[in-house]
This record gives sequence, C-alpha cells and structure tokens, in this order.
Amino acid sequence: MDTQQLKQEIIEYSKKIGIDKIGFASADVFGELRERLRRQQELGYQSGFEKGSLEERTEPERLLPEAQSIISVALAYPSRMKDAPKSTKEERRGLFARASWGRDYHDVLRDRLEKLSAFIKEKAPDTADKVMVDTGELSDRAVAERAGIGFSGKNTAIITPEFGSFVYLGELITNIPFIPDDPVEDSCGECTKCMDACPTGALVEGGQLNAQRCIAFLTQTKDFLPDEFRTKIGNRVYGCDTCQIVCPKNKQVDFHLHEEFEPEHDVVKPKLKPMLRISNREFKETFGHISGSWRGKKPLQRNALIALGHYKDKTAVEEMIAVMNNDPRPVIRGTAAWSLGKIGTEEAVQAIEAAMETETDDRVLAEMQKGLDFTVASK
Repeated sequence: MDTQQLKQEIIEYSKKIGIDKIGFASADVFGELRERLRRQQELGYQSGFEKGSLEERTEPERLLPEAQSIISVALAYPSRMKDAPKSTKEERRGLFARASWGRDYHDVLRDRLEKLSAFIKEKAPDTADKVMVDTGELSDRAVAERAGIGFSGKNTAIITPEFGSFVYLGELITNIPFIPDDPVEDSCGECTKCMDACPTGALVEGGQLNAQRCIAFLTQTKDFLPDEFRTKIGNRVYGCDTCQIVCPKNKQVDFHLHEEFEPEHDVVKPKLKPMLRISNREFKETFGHISGSWRGKKPLQRNALIALGHYKDKTAVEEMIAVMNNDPRPVIRGTAAWSLGKIGTEEAVQAIEAAMETETDDRVLAEMQKGLDFTVASK
C-alpha cells in the first residue's frame, strides 16, 4: 500500500464531504498529556464527565490494539448570530454557548468520520479503525494538537490558523502507518486575555483549567449551583464563550460553512419564562437536536431561574412563585426561591415566607432563607 498516496486521497475526499481541516498524527502514547491529567486529578480540577481510565485516555493502543496513526478532523462553526433577537423587559432571554448552536455536532462529526472510514476501507479493505467524537476516551484536543490542526491555547482550546478556536474536533484511530503532520507553533505569546477575562478564575494558569470553576461545566451540573457562581453566570443557560470571545486569534473570525450549525434564534437565545413550565415532550421537540440538551431540562431550568434573578425580572415573579410552590424537584424549588429573593418584590417576599411554612426539604428551606436575606440586606 502506498500510504502517502492514500493520505493525499483521504485529504481530497475530506474536502468533498465537508471536513474543513484534517491532520495526521502518530498513535504513540500521549506521555505529556498523561502527566497533565494525573496532575488534574491530584488537584481536583476534573469535571467528572471524563470517560475512561488514565491509560485509555492516553494510550491509543488500548482502544485499537493495532493502532498506528490517528486522523484528526475539524469543522468550523459560526461565532456570530445574524439578526439575533434581543431581550426585552417583558421577555428576557437566555443564551446557549456557540458550541451548542445548530444540530448536535456529535452527530454531524460522526457522520463525516464514518464516511471517511468507509472511504479508507474501500481503498484498503483490510484496515481497522475506531471513530471518536468528544465522548470518546482520547482527548480530541491533544490529538488535534499533535496532528497539526492547531495549537493548544492558554484557554485550553485548540486554536487553528484559519478558523480560530471555533471548531469542533473528532478523530479516527487507524492501523495504517501514515506519515505524521507537523504541529502548529504556539503563538499565544505573553497574551493572558482569556485568563484575565474568565468570570470565575477557572483558568488557573496558561493551558490549565479547573473544570470545577468553569461556567461551561457548572451550567451542566444538576445540583444546586454554589452561591459564588450564581452571580457569575448571568443569562447563560448552557456553556460559556468568554475565553474564546476575548481571544485575539478569534478577532473577526466567523465562518458559516455548514447549514447544520446555523443557530435557530428562539432555540439558542430562548425566552426564559417559557422554560420554567416546559414539559419533557416540549423540551425534546425544542432542544433535543442541539448538544446543549444532553443533560436534560433540569440544569437549564435551574439556570433560567438564576438568569431571571440576574435580570430582576418582576414580570416573572408569578410564574416563579408557582415553580417554588409546585415543582417536585428540590433544586428547582430552592433556586426559584433564591431568585425570587434577588428580585425582591413584596409579592415575592410574602410568597417565600408562606412557602417556608410548608416546605420540608432542608436544602430548599436554606435557599428560601437566602432569598429573604437579600431583601433584608437591600433595606
């Protein structure tokens, strides 16, 4: 097999099926990554969403015993929304991060990679491979960095020369020994804009993220959000783009190359009040096709309640009281009470006091007291 010719044919085919960038890397052990991940574990910086053992995440041969190479691919996604709807005092809106605009990128990338796999097997029938997109054991970013897709910035994102960091990543492990591509030179230099702008200080140093403090992670958790982060998430319903938006490498970067990734206005900038009463069926119909729905509606409803408190939206008080009084989920009842206290109208305060008389969950009662404490502090 002429692997160099096959490599060129794969590159040409990738362009035909809508892959924006492709790179080839060795399947050697990711030794430096392993040490970094071990350090992350020791410091308690992991999110808990990681898949696989330390060995599986850094040794490709554990995932495909005959692994020789890894093909990394990138698809660009938009950074700006055309004619984006604006929040009004009557209808406040939340925001999904850009990585959740359009159709779930896991599905789109997997489709492209499976087409690539089929093409390779057509050319070399005896080959073996394994496709992964985000939820696999390997680090998409470590693979992309080794394959020359881009360099790993201080914000921990892969920054490509062409598309900035607004790219989705995936990879295909193969038993074909392709010649690796050269890595891209790191060009962050002395810039620390992403670290300086991070709302919660999650970027503890260049290239190291404390996921436990990262808003993108926090918006996906299902429990009560720790107090110190509630004022930080603003109107974010899912994810956070701050460290990408401030990056000079992303200045003027906005690619609309794939129809699947175009944002639907009322989906990615949803009205907040309707989110409080959305049924499971309505949630699936409205948000089920985007990646930001993967944790279900509970975290997004919790975040919507916090956002309404952030806006001090008096028009939402009646609906929030209904949530506090009737929702079966303690996290949602308690967060509603906390946000009602932030809004601080007389109606909201009286409703919290009345609800405390019948509430039996200690965590919810604690949130109700926090809500009342806001009103005391404001007097």
